[in-house]
Amino acid sequence: MRKMDSSHDTIVALATPVGTSAIAVVRASGPQCAELARAILGKTPRARFALHGDYRDRHGVVIDDVVATFFAGPKSYTGEDVLEISSHGNPFIAQKILEDLLARGCRAAEAGEFSRRAFLNGRIDLSQAEAVMDLIHARSERALAAANQQLRGSLGRHLSVLTEELLGVLARVEAYIDFPDEDLPAEDRGIVLEGVRRVMAGADRLLATQHYGELLRDGIKTVIVGEPNAGKSSLLNRLVGRERALVSAEPGTTRDFIEERVIIGPHCLRLIDTAGLNPSPAPLEKLGMEKTLERAAEADLFLLVLDATRPRPELPPELLARIDAGNALIVINKIDLVASAGVSLSQLIEQKEIVKISARTGEGLEALVAAVVRRAEAFRRDQGDEVIAINARHAAALERAKVCLQGAMAHLRDDGPVELLASDLRGALDALGEIGGRIDNERMLDHLFATFCIGK
Repeated sequence: MRKMDSSHDTIVALATPVGTSAIAVVRASGPQCAELARAILGKTPRARFALHGDYRDRHGVVIDDVVATFFAGPKSYTGEDVLEISSHGNPFIAQKILEDLLARGCRAAEAGEFSRRAFLNGRIDLSQAEAVMDLIHARSERALAAANQQLRGSLGRHLSVLTEELLGVLARVEAYIDFPDEDLPAEDRGIVLEGVRRVMAGADRLLATQHYGELLRDGIKTVIVGEPNAGKSSLLNRLVGRERALVSAEPGTTRDFIEERVIIGPHCLRLIDTAGLNPSPAPLEKLGMEKTLERAAEADLFLLVLDATRPRPELPPELLARIDAGNALIVINKIDLVASAGVSLSQLIEQKEIVKISARTGEGLEALVAAVVRRAEAFRRDQGDEVIAINARHAAALERAKVCLQGAMAHLRDDGPVELLASDLRGALDALGEIGGRIDNERMLDHLFATFCIGK
């Protein structure tokens, strides 16, 4: 991404997806916006009021009947003057408007440039900018709620508390650096150590939300496992709501895994149907079982499907080692074929929850969905009244902060030099500042905003 001059360029892009729709929105940001509105519509725009009129290109030709909204900086998304033009959703019309704005001196916006300007102009911090993309790509109610809270500054508020605590600790330490003849007394070392511990505990609480953040963004990896012909593919089809997997009375028809995303309650699940676990597999079946165990090694949740008409199956020890009461549901299928489930589960269950269903008739499916939702809810990591779900970049910065804090604690325990203690505390402060964006790292910003879509 080229280095941008946000004070002089007026950028423009289509803010809605390409394609035919009811409306299309073209967004511009920069100092030319007010003049553009006057030239295009022949009227002076009033901030935050919709202006209806004909869009006339630079030759005076009417392109479309549009509604334009002008937002005067700094009270706009980017902190600059912003003009949004809503036209009919014909891609040809939107393209003509874009071409005309470019001919009038605007520049085509790059990926994420609107959000980048919002960040550089202090309208949002870096974690809020990332929340914009989380909001756009949210696949579930929980993901949407978490993105909305982060967009409104939830993560920033928690970081602010840690930063203020750390600043207070650092100020106390640096006071002794200014007076080199004074040593940090034991009483003050205890106060500093307690402050560092509080910041460390806060960083640990935030780090504990990383896995939940991954689940919100990617979906809960839910692996359906069991012996051949237990009804795994039939269960997948039921949960997906269509015939996604081939179903046959012949055992072993699933030789590879099949993955589908599905919304269950307020959660997004990545359902993975796997090859049956046969204790005496044919060569091709064995390859499928290897893939099953690979998927199982990465699973967040297991649906262990058992055939109610058959005795308890032999399952690979690698699988049994991975499942426990917190991450597995025992799904006894084909209850429509027997008076009572004939599977002996005494050693297999170990307090794991059992749900009895018929994938063929749908009986018990509501109970299964409710059980899955309960398991998914257990992954939540709330911070007070707020849902925090950090991403990999946040986690890396928090880990760097922890390393510095651990160094500071070591200096305190060993009665080390105050200067080294202060250096570690400043390092932790810088690492926390990276999350919100109080940094001057052009390459990191380029990489982050390059992941955004054009027009955002």
